[in-house]
Amino acid sequence: MPPFLHAIIDWLRAGYPDGVPESDYVPLLALLRRRLSDDEVRQIAAELAATGDLPADKTDIQVMITKTTNEMPSETDAARVRSRLEAHAWPDPASGE
Repeated sequence: MPPFLHAIIDWLRAGYPDGVPESDYVPLLALLRRRLSDDEVRQIAAELAATGDLPADKTDIQVMITKTTNEMPSETDAARVRSRLEAHAWPDPASGE
C-alpha cells in the first residue's frame, strides 16, 4: 500500500479513535471518493476492516462502495463526518507522508 494511503488511514484513525460507526460508512466513503480512486477506497476500507477500525468484512465493504456509488449520503450525514474529520489535516498525497 502506498505511503499516502497509510497517511489517510492514520488520519481516519485520528478522527475515529474508537472505530468508524456504521452510520458513518457511506458518508465517509463518499468523502474519500472525492479525492481517491475506487481501488484506493477499497484498499483503505480493507485495511480498516482487517484491523477492526471498520467492523465490516469484504462483502460489507463491497456493499458500502456500491451504496456510495449509487446513493449519495444526505448532506446532514456528510456534514457530520466532515466536521468530525476537520480537526485533522487531510493527508497530502504529494508529500508521500
